[in-house]
Parts: sequence; C-alpha cells; structure tokens
Amino acid sequence: MELEKLFELATEVANRSYSPYSKFRVGAALLCGDGTVVLGTNVENRSYGLGICAERSAIVTALTQGKGDFRAIAVSTPDSDYPVSPCGACRQVLSEFASKDFPVAFGGADGRLVKTTMGELFPFDALHELAGK
Repeated sequence: MELEKLFELATEVANRSYSPYSKFRVGAALLCGDGTVVLGTNVENRSYGLGICAERSAIVTALTQGKGDFRAIAVSTPDSDYPVSPCGACRQVLSEFASKDFPVAFGGADGRLVKTTMGELFPFDALHELAGK
C-alpha cells in the first residue's frame, strides 16, 4: 500500500479523535505485514499525562490483535497548517518495532506529505545498537 493511501486513512480516522482540550486531532494508519491497516487516534484526558497519541494507539491496537510485523505508518494532523512529525514518545515506541528503513509519512492540512524513515526520525537509537539489531 502506498504511503499516500495510508495518509488518507490516517486523515479519516483523525475525525474520531477525542481531543476536547487541545482541539488538535491526530490520526495514524499502521500497515501490517499481512496487508491489514490498523488505525489509531489521539485520546486526551483532563490529566494530560494520561492521554495517548494516535501512533501509540495504533501500535497497541495492532499488538492486541496479534499483529507485530509492521511495514509503514502515516500520521495526519488536519488541524495543523504544516506537517507535524511523531513526538518523541511515539518515536521511542515505534523504534521498538521498526527497523531504520521503516517508512514514516506525516502531513497536515496544507496537503504536503513528508516521507521519511524511522532511522531519519530517530537516528541514535541506542536500544537497537545495544541489541545488535
């Protein structure tokens, strides 16, 4: 599946976001090795630290469904005028399951889609270096 199609799905699922505090919807579409796409969205809470980002939501859902072979992710932030990349926490969690060449795409309302890799987003991944991966 092309990253553009994943991004479309991420944009659609962003409409299901629960973001009454920030008013900043985020959607993620995670492509699995079997061809299925698992969706996730951000869910906020009055206690800000208890919220979850769309990317981590998608990963947790996929793992719950027995999927662990991830091939690509797209993230949409339709309330932003520019592409917003995954946050540091999401980069760390993604790195647990993604190789350096894992495709990552993200974009905002301006229509520009940034295509990169996990290695470019998270270049000094000590966990994989220590594990010899």
